[in-house]
Amino acid sequence: MNSSANSSRIACLDGLRGLAALWVLVGHAHILTGFRVPIIGDPDLGVDLFVMLSGFLMVFHYQLRRNKEPWEAPSTWTVFWVRRFFRIAPLYYVMLFAALTLGPIIYDARMVIDAFNAVPPQPASRYLDDSATNYLLHLSFLSGFSPTYGYRTALPDWSIGLEMQFYLALPFIMVIVGRLGWVKSILGVVAAGVVTAYVVSKLGYHFPMPTFLPLKMHVFAAGMILAAALGVSNRRAYAYAALACVFVLIPIGGSMRPMHEIVRLLLVIAFFVLVHAPRLPSMISSIAQTISDHLGNRFFHTLGELSFGAYLAHLLILQPVVAYLIRHFEMGDPARWLVTLIITIPMTYALAAAGYNLIEMQGQKIGRSLTRPRTAAA
Repeated sequence: MNSSANSSRIACLDGLRGLAALWVLVGHAHILTGFRVPIIGDPDLGVDLFVMLSGFLMVFHYQLRRNKEPWEAPSTWTVFWVRRFFRIAPLYYVMLFAALTLGPIIYDARMVIDAFNAVPPQPASRYLDDSATNYLLHLSFLSGFSPTYGYRTALPDWSIGLEMQFYLALPFIMVIVGRLGWVKSILGVVAAGVVTAYVVSKLGYHFPMPTFLPLKMHVFAAGMILAAALGVSNRRAYAYAALACVFVLIPIGGSMRPMHEIVRLLLVIAFFVLVHAPRLPSMISSIAQTISDHLGNRFFHTLGELSFGAYLAHLLILQPVVAYLIRHFEMGDPARWLVTLIITIPMTYALAAAGYNLIEMQGQKIGRSLTRPRTAAA
């Protein structure tokens, strides 16, 4: 048995969340400055790490609370959805308003960037659509169901709608798991996602980003099955890890180039090693546990807490900074990338810290208050 199954905290998760957000920021800096480096220059891989972490965390937290909040009770679903809404929505709504208000400024910056990098310009509608439909679909988190509106703001919020679809589906998935067990259930859920993605594609619906849950369900499932491996026998845990490896290699929902597939596979292996360090051979276990502990220190804990705000805010800062450097300074691509990060990272995390303390924490308090069990008056 893995002792992590009985712990309320796994040290490395904070660091992995923080590094995933930083990976996305650095990757976008590579794309925008024209300085392309494999792997770290691809923000989609950072998003995949976020998605896998989300699947893991939802199951991990459920396992901690299942005696008090069983998924078989519909009241648990309501509690879960309310908490998730107030965890995500308050800061997202503020950043969405900022993105839609600043759309013309961000669009002008992006035109400078795209012209400099000699790439096709981004559609104006992504930055300038102030229609009621665009507002309502994003405010309701329904934009991810639409190939037209799923990728239509200056934020990287296509993944936020995707995340909310996962939260909506999760209670039903867990009820199935409770009845059929993990292997049958998760294979069925992944198969349903693949079939749905195939049918939708054949019907002519093509999503510019994987905003529709079936396009990423297999990556969520990889994280879920790694969490399910906590507390089971070593043999079964390794079998679950093998399933997670198979899931992330399914060729939908992102670039399928060999290098990307290899990195996704390595992410699953690294995740398993860090989370399941106690069950590994002693030498590997010691190294993995040391790394995991470092990823849970105060610095990485803070980086993880600020990850959501940094993820939402970074493009609003990054694009004007890159455009300003292009307009006013002559420098090579590596230097422009480095200067961009030196300017952007402190600004992004300062804004994320303000958002975390003033908005995120308050939203979480409201969510907990609304879902706190009411005691009957004496």
